[in-house]
Amino acid sequence: MKTSLLTGWQARFHAVCLMMLLSALAVGAFSSSAHAQAQVAPVAEEQVAVEPLPDPAAAAATAAPAEEAAAPTFDHGDVAWMLTSTLLVLLMVVPGLALFYGGLVRSKNVLSVLSQILVVFSLVLMLWVAYGYSAVFSEGNAFFGSFTKFAFLKGFAPDSVGNTPIAGLPDYLFVAFQSTFAGITTALIVGAFAERIKFKAVLLFSALWFTLSYIPMAHIVWGGGYLGEMGAIDFAGGTVVHINAGVAGLVAAYFVGKRIGYGQTALKPHNVPFTYIGAMLLWVGWFGFNAGSAAAADTVASLAFINTILATAAAVLGWTLVEAVSKGKPSALGAASGAVAGLVGITPACGTVGPLGAIVIGLVAGVVCVWGVTGLKRLLRVDDTADVFGVHGIGGIVGAILTGVFSAQSLGGTKADLDIGHQVWVQVVSVGFTIVWCAVVTAAILLVVKLVVGLRVTEEAERTGLDVTSHGESAYEA
Repeated sequence: MKTSLLTGWQARFHAVCLMMLLSALAVGAFSSSAHAQAQVAPVAEEQVAVEPLPDPAAAAATAAPAEEAAAPTFDHGDVAWMLTSTLLVLLMVVPGLALFYGGLVRSKNVLSVLSQILVVFSLVLMLWVAYGYSAVFSEGNAFFGSFTKFAFLKGFAPDSVGNTPIAGLPDYLFVAFQSTFAGITTALIVGAFAERIKFKAVLLFSALWFTLSYIPMAHIVWGGGYLGEMGAIDFAGGTVVHINAGVAGLVAAYFVGKRIGYGQTALKPHNVPFTYIGAMLLWVGWFGFNAGSAAAADTVASLAFINTILATAAAVLGWTLVEAVSKGKPSALGAASGAVAGLVGITPACGTVGPLGAIVIGLVAGVVCVWGVTGLKRLLRVDDTADVFGVHGIGGIVGAILTGVFSAQSLGGTKADLDIGHQVWVQVVSVGFTIVWCAVVTAAILLVVKLVVGLRVTEEAERTGLDVTSHGESAYEA
């Protein structure tokens, strides 16, 4: 009975184990079959597009041309030279021109002259940015550009390049350089009517003259206007600056009248060393004026540089020789004035004539300007205090005309196949046009100023001195 029960339990145990083994085999077989089916027929999935990671080297290579195209392109050497040239022209005005004129007047008027030059120069700089640059260097007609296109430097930025006639310079640098030309041209006129004009009359006259005489002449010659299209050569401002300012000074001296005592008592310069130092500062600064007009640190600038040295030296010798022969004694004031005459004479020609041509121009300018401040001045019967017309007007005329001669390559200049006769005629026309335009405009402006604020100080104020009566101060203690 017991044996039968045990045998049955064992059989049932074996049966259970067999069933568990078969179940495990069946599960394994099903699992393998399912896995095989998954490999043969996978479940459909949505395809997702994946962009590859960028290659840093390829990205840098692609970005480089774009950055080069967007970056301003200019030569750092040219920029450095033009920054220096702008500072040199500033040196010409304050303190150069201020000391030159300040020494020529009497001690009771020296501060008035210094003040007039500094304030006039500053006023013109403001007007240049407001509308002057736009009216000179934007498109317009034969005499004026647009007064609004670049008003207050609209459209310019610190990194902008190519919006000026000189594509290789930052725009702001070209604007700054040209602003000093406008400022010194207007300030030059101050010397003609010094010692007797109202301060407010000087400022009103300067603003109107800059607008109606300097701007159109600069546009006519340098901005694509009438004389530029005709082919007139004016490298750094013989007509635009010197003849323009010289004629204005002559007309203004007539309108304001002679100083009290002129022609009756000696109205001597109060400080010749001031004038001498001012003239030498003008010579140094003039390298920015002339060589800077090349707008690059290149061979043209080098030519203008050496011509500025040689012409000035020749003019000093020429003026000194004439004084020694005519007066028996050469003067320091004469030598200083000769230097300025040579600088004026070579200005329109400095970038197109050779060194020998520069020497001839300087020598002729020095000799002729002696006559301009003595014989011609007496013939004109005008009280041009600092001889603005005698030096700048006459020197500018001499230089402008001789530019047409010595710019020819056959005479050492840079202009190949230049017809000297034709070019001299063009230069004469440009000189005549400048004289007529400036004289008429200046006369009209002076009439307006006379009606609005008056031109001349009272006789009592003139006798006392403008330092005290116009500015409330004195340069020297009594």
